[in-house]
Parts: sequence; C-alpha cells; structure tokens
Amino acid sequence: MPPVHDALRPQSLMLTFLGDQVLGRDICVYSGSVIDLFGRAGVGEQATRSTLTRMVGHGLLRRQREGRRMYFGLTERSEAVLRDGRRRIWETGAVNRQWDGTWTLLGFSLPESWRRQRHDLRSQLTWSGFGPLFGGLWIAPGEVDVSSLVAELGLAAHVKVFRARADAGMDIGAMIEEAWDLSELAAQYEEFVRRWQPGEERTVPVDDDPLVLRLLLSTQWLRIIRRDPRLPVAHLADDWPAERAEKTFRAVHDRLTPGAGEAAERLLDLVPVRPDAAGQA
Repeated sequence: MPPVHDALRPQSLMLTFLGDQVLGRDICVYSGSVIDLFGRAGVGEQATRSTLTRMVGHGLLRRQREGRRMYFGLTERSEAVLRDGRRRIWETGAVNRQWDGTWTLLGFSLPESWRRQRHDLRSQLTWSGFGPLFGGLWIAPGEVDVSSLVAELGLAAHVKVFRARADAGMDIGAMIEEAWDLSELAAQYEEFVRRWQPGEERTVPVDDDPLVLRLLLSTQWLRIIRRDPRLPVAHLADDWPAERAEKTFRAVHDRLTPGAGEAAERLLDLVPVRPDAAGQA
C-alpha cells in the first residue's frame, strides 16, 4: 500500500469517507464501521472517536441512535463542504483550460495594529486561490466570490473587490511567477504521481484493501487540489505536473472502485436518516 496516510489528518479522511459513502444518500453510518475502516487506514480508535465527537461539536455531523448503536449523519454545513469537494474533484479539476481572461482583484487596507486580522485575511485569500500582486492588492484568476469570506472576518468596510482584464502588453506568465510560489505545489503533484504510479508498468494492488486505498487516494488528491489556485494552464510551464497527476488519480480511482464498492457493501452498517433524530446529542 502506498504510504500516503502519514500526513493526512483524521478529519480530512473522515470528510472524504462521508463524501464517498454518505453524501446524497439520506443515510447514517454506524460508528463501529467507521472505527474498523479507519483502523485499517492506520488511525486509532480513540482518534476516530475524537474526530466524530469534534465534528458533532462543530456542526459537521449529527448523531442518530438505533437501539444500542450510535450512527452519524450529515448536517447542512457538512453537505455544503462535501458538495464543494466533489465539485472540485470531478467538475472543476486540477487543470484550468477554460479561463476567459478575467481576474478578481481584491484590495485591502487595515490598521497596523490589526496583525491578527491581516494574517487571517491573507490566509483565507491564499486558500481561495489569490496571490499577492502588491502589498494590499491580491489577484486570482476568474471570478471569485469573496463576499462570505470578507463578511465572516468582519472586514467588509476595509476591502474592495474588482473584476479586471490584463492589458494586451502584460506578461501574464511573469506576473504569475511573481505572485505565486508554485514550486511546492508542483512538488506535491509530482510526489502524488510517484507514490501512486511510480513506474509505467506499476499499478496499485487492488486486492490490498481497495476501500482503504481509495479513501487515502482521494483524501490526498483533494488536499493537493484545494491548495491549487487553478492558474490558466496556457500561462504555466509546459511541464506543469497537474495534468499527469490528475490522470493518475482518475486511473487509480477507477481501478479501485469495483473492489471498494464491494467492500463498502460488506463492511458498512448504514441506516436511513430519521428526521426526528436530527437533534440527538
């Protein structure tokens, strides 16, 4: 099994599992099933139980008791998170070939004493695909809606957002190199390919717990592409590794899916959602 789970957090694994097995099905999953599966992925029982409890506390899961067993289902908040992850993997993808030439520009000016607010804003902008153009002026490809981000941070009065297009003489490739440090992201894509398909003739052993392998594969892939600002591929280096990594992900995912589906049917204890159980603690 590729050693991909060493740096993956239990909550990231949990969200991937829920997106694969629970999202859109109006079901809840037995905690014991999750503990068994995560144990095979290298996550201890206590860590799994703590993750379930913490996610309930954060409004990402709800409990549903059936006899002596406790099951866990999704909330509106977790459904939104999981739908975004599914869209990012299967619709948006890792390679931006459909860029229409527009950019989102965000300018901010905060008092010098607001160090924490400045740090939080920059972190959220980076997560949303922005790069620093100049000081308090950040840029992202396409149209990016940052209204909820800015409102959540309480900075609406200090932020201005514009849509723009570059002048015909602008060297977009050079601007990208200045605004984004893509070397680490490229290294993550390359490492993903090495771990999951290190040789042209090597394939992942599908008999080696395909359900766990697919869980690890998808979690690592989503972690990488969520950090990708999806810059227009026409302005990236010719050897940009995202496309090869995406092909590797899809090929391995397809190869694992039949066995993973059979394992899920055999191992997971699932029950329908009971509307009256929504408030259970």
